[in-house]
Amino acid sequence: MNRLLLKLAITAAVGSLLSSNPTGAQLVPDAKRAARVEITKGPALELADDHSAIIRWTTNNPGGPPVRYAVVHYGTDRDDLSQTAKNHIRLNPTHPETIFRVLVQGLKPQTTYYYKVDSEEANGKSDGVKSAVNQFTTAGPGERRSARPQSDQGSSPSSFPVPRIF
Repeated sequence: MNRLLLKLAITAAVGSLLSSNPTGAQLVPDAKRAARVEITKGPALELADDHSAIIRWTTNNPGGPPVRYAVVHYGTDRDDLSQTAKNHIRLNPTHPETIFRVLVQGLKPQTTYYYKVDSEEANGKSDGVKSAVNQFTTAGPGERRSARPQSDQGSSPSSFPVPRIF
């Protein structure tokens, strides 16, 4: 009797798996491409410690394939932004805007870095939006710099001692 119940349970489980319709695993169709992609907020330093920084910016939703990369080109010379940091993101086709964030690592303490941002499809094709060159300075050892709230954007970043977060 137990063998019969076990066979029935296994048959039912296998049958439900084979005949199920996994909607969560279906691919999301590409969103309609934007006529023009523009940066609507930023780019700006979100957070920096003595060896890392997070750069954030917002664009209108570029549309197209949902897999994207947020890209920061940076360096210590304004005219040589040859280093690159990328973070993977996934577009939400129902949102009018997309927030991009990139973690830049391996930086030197108390050093000024210049950067510009871009976004691209998974195949490396740029969305056609590049920022002007901006700059930030990494914190000293044991410190971090954090951007002020949106209502206080015109001010410079604050600096205060905190444990390392990266």
